[in-house]
Amino acid sequence: MARTPSTMLPLGTPMPAFTLPDVVSGDAVSSHEIADAPASVVVFWCNHCPFVKHIAPRFVDFARGAMERGVKVVAISSNDAAAYPDDGPEAMAELATADGYPFAYLYDESQTVAKAFSAACTPDFYLFDGEGELAYRGQFDGSRPGNAVPVTGEDLAAALERVLAGEAAGDDQVPSLGCNIKWKPGNAPAYYGG
Repeated sequence: MARTPSTMLPLGTPMPAFTLPDVVSGDAVSSHEIADAPASVVVFWCNHCPFVKHIAPRFVDFARGAMERGVKVVAISSNDAAAYPDDGPEAMAELATADGYPFAYLYDESQTVAKAFSAACTPDFYLFDGEGELAYRGQFDGSRPGNAVPVTGEDLAAALERVLAGEAAGDDQVPSLGCNIKWKPGNAPAYYGG
């Protein structure tokens, strides 16, 4: 499996503007709704990636707990569904329903939102503070498929606790690692080497 790290977008970057459809409800979800919270988490995600599958149950639990505290959470899939049908809207909706996602699962068909975030991999996590500025980007925790490290979500959870306490998340942030976003032919951004 490919191992692609996060690009590590600069801390303090404002949340990029977007409006995308939730594959379950069909409703449009905007960045303005997401940013109107004490903190918000945006994760680039997909159905088929083994890195995503490895952490998915624990991330769903993390998201549910965070959302109960007023944190907004969304997952975005930007993969080329023509080449990877398992990552298309119908399959996304089936998985979100079957696995009880408490958050909206959004489809970025044009891949413009992934580019705006400089997203590179799945999963790729972005935590924004109450001002809508990037406070954390990086790994959920140190667990990867096959490395025998337990999935805890400790890195993202610790950053969230600091942000909710009105503190900086800190500069010691480790890039996430996962499968590369599956760019459409000729659509890979420059930061990806495309």
